[in-house]
Amino acid sequence: MSRSAVFLDEMGVGPLWRLRQGAAPEVVDIVVEAAVEVEVVVAEPVAEMAAPVVEVLAEVAVVEAEAPVVVAATPVPAAAPDDTAWFDDAPPPPPARQLSDIDIAALDWEGLTSAVAKCARCDLCKTRKGVVMGRGDRQGAWLMLASSPSRLEEREGRALPGEQGKLLDNMLKAIDVDAGRDVYITHLLKCRPLDETGQERLPTEAESAACRPYFDRELALLQPRTIVTLGSMAAAGINPGEKPVRGKVRQLGSASVVATFHPEQLLQDGTGKAKARAWADLCLAKSTHGG
Repeated sequence: MSRSAVFLDEMGVGPLWRLRQGAAPEVVDIVVEAAVEVEVVVAEPVAEMAAPVVEVLAEVAVVEAEAPVVVAATPVPAAAPDDTAWFDDAPPPPPARQLSDIDIAALDWEGLTSAVAKCARCDLCKTRKGVVMGRGDRQGAWLMLASSPSRLEEREGRALPGEQGKLLDNMLKAIDVDAGRDVYITHLLKCRPLDETGQERLPTEAESAACRPYFDRELALLQPRTIVTLGSMAAAGINPGEKPVRGKVRQLGSASVVATFHPEQLLQDGTGKAKARAWADLCLAKSTHGG
C-alpha cells in the first residue's frame, strides 16, 4: 500500500469517485473544500499530515477525463404470462347433487328456488339460458298456471312479463282480484323446451315428469283455492291423461281448476272471440272461488 493510501486509510477517507461527464472543475472545488475542512478539524499533532492528503486528493480530482463508457443495456425479458396449461388437465368440478322427489317435497320456498336454479334432472339444462321460477303472493288464493316459459320469460327470468302480464292483471282486475296481493303465477316446466334448430317445442313426457315435483311443491306450499290454467298445454298438463274441457270446473286436490286462454293468444286475437270466451272463463272461476 502506498504512503498516500495509508494516510487516507488512517483518516477514514476512501477514494473519491467522479462522474465522467465533464464535471471536473466542480469536483476539484469540492475536493479543495474537503481538504480545507480536514485541515481545520485535524488535531495539531497530525496537522503536518494535511499537506500530503491535499496533494493526494488533488491528484485524484484532476484525473484526465476519459471518454464516457457506454454500457450496453441488457433487455429485461417480458414477464411470461401465467401458465394455466395445467388447468386443462384438472378434473371438472363435481356436478351438483340432484334432489330426489322426496327431497323436493320437503323444501321451503327458498330451498325450492335454489333447487330449480341448479336443476339438471333432464336435458333441458343443456340448452336453457335460464330458469323461470314462479312469482307473486306466496300465500295467494289464486294460482295462474302456464305450461313452459317463452323466450321473453326466459330472458327476463320472470313469469308473464311485459304486455302479457299487464293483460293478465287487467283480466283479474275485471273480476275484482288483486293481481299484486292474492295471485301467484308459475309454469309446469321451469325451463324453455327447444328443438335442434333452437325453436320452441312441446315438452316431452320425460321432461314434464322430471319437472313435476317442483310444481307439486309449489302447490303444496301455496295451497290455492282456485287454479286458472293459461293455454291448452297447461290445461292438459296439470292432470296428465285427463282431457281438459273449457267451461267445466275440475279438481286438483282441494283446488278448483278452470281453463282459459293464454294472454299471448288474446293479444293476437284480432276477432275478439277469444277475449269473449276468456271473460266467460274468468266469471266461472270467480263464481267457483266465491268471496
